Amino acid sequence: MTPPYSGHCLCGATRFHCTAAPLWQSHCHCESCRRACAAPFTSFFGVADGTWAWTGDAPATYASSPGVWRDFCATCGTQMAYRSAHFPGEIHFYAALLDDPSLYTPQDHVHTAEMLPWLHLSDGLPRR
Repeated sequence: MTPPYSGHCLCGATRFHCTAAPLWQSHCHCESCRRACAAPFTSFFGVADGTWAWTGDAPATYASSPGVWRDFCATCGTQMAYRSAHFPGEIHFYAALLDDPSLYTPQDHVHTAEMLPWLHLSDGLPRR
């Protein structure tokens, strides 16, 4: 993705703006991400701290497990971002929130050991 790019929640109250290319772009299959989004997997991109900002209402935050925080719109409940002590210095935004989601180019699938058995993908991306 070529910067700048931005995204927003369902109601438009919580927004983000990024000024640097993503560090990575992946589909995540872990159980906690699936449950947080009520989806069989979710698509993220990582952005370095200092190269992004909230430009609308600040999100609410839920500590979903030790060292993990999930940011969401306090008005409509849309999941906005994932942060973890395991990934210091970066935030992970949901690709579906992008103003232009076609900019997203996934590089791989992660946590595929937790992938749902009824999900069959044929995109040819590496699985980790």
